[in-house]
Amino acid sequence: MREMLTNINDYDLCVTEFVRIIDSLLPSSVFYRLCPELHHGGKTTSGTPVRVQLLGQEPVWMAENAYRASNLGSAGIDINFGCPAKSVNKNRGGAVLLKEPEKIYQIVKEVRSAVCPTKPVTAKVRLGWDDPTHCFEIVDAVAQAGGDEIAIHARTKVDGYKAETIKWDYIHQVKEKSSIPIIANGEVWNYQDGQACLNVTQTDALMICRGALNLPNLCNVIKRNEAHMPWHHVIQLLLKFSEFEIKGDKGLYYPNRVKQWFAYLRHEYPEAKDLFVDIRSLNKAAPIVEILQRAQALAHA
Repeated sequence: MREMLTNINDYDLCVTEFVRIIDSLLPSSVFYRLCPELHHGGKTTSGTPVRVQLLGQEPVWMAENAYRASNLGSAGIDINFGCPAKSVNKNRGGAVLLKEPEKIYQIVKEVRSAVCPTKPVTAKVRLGWDDPTHCFEIVDAVAQAGGDEIAIHARTKVDGYKAETIKWDYIHQVKEKSSIPIIANGEVWNYQDGQACLNVTQTDALMICRGALNLPNLCNVIKRNEAHMPWHHVIQLLLKFSEFEIKGDKGLYYPNRVKQWFAYLRHEYPEAKDLFVDIRSLNKAAPIVEILQRAQALAHA
């Protein structure tokens, strides 16, 4: 997905899925698997830098793995303090650490000490666990530990992803007091949302996540008010995605992954809703690709 979307958008940076760190130094193969861009200088083929993201609760092991990822070529290290998943939080990872700013400080400090000074160490957080006013202490912990920048998802963990709970104004308050760059995140789905978020938060940068799967050219829509990608171009991307995912053992997971993408595309494209009905019961790659090829022919008819 990073490969495709950076080819058609002017992204400044990508961050990987998190690498879960518990109590050991992971082999290099784990980092190459989750960040194949490490084979190419830590960049996608279009030249967009990719930063490995780590998630864990033990400062020393986080530092050891950060050092390895950095030496393998990651364009910096990002630390996930925002994941709200119960399976992660019950093992003291992700957003649960928002309750412990001192632990956040220790982790960032150890990672910053371990990684080459020329490479940024950054953090992704939420406003807090259940109280958005905790964001000030959380951001201060990252800054005091030597973090280079911080991306803030403008909800608490308890808020989940409910649209009505977005609190962009807290990011503005944090930015006014912070000594490090702040990146705003949350509920940015189109050009208007992007402009509204920048206006409220007064930040210089946005991070987009789910919206980039809803609308494949969302980055350029936000940056340049580019027209939304037409459906027939989306079909071409789906077929390109199919070529990536069917290779080797990954083909076993292709049906589930393409359905996951359709779950996002349906929010932007009515055509995706209809097409999803045709593929949702299929569990083999070939018939799904055949349906996409037919859809492509109809889109050009």
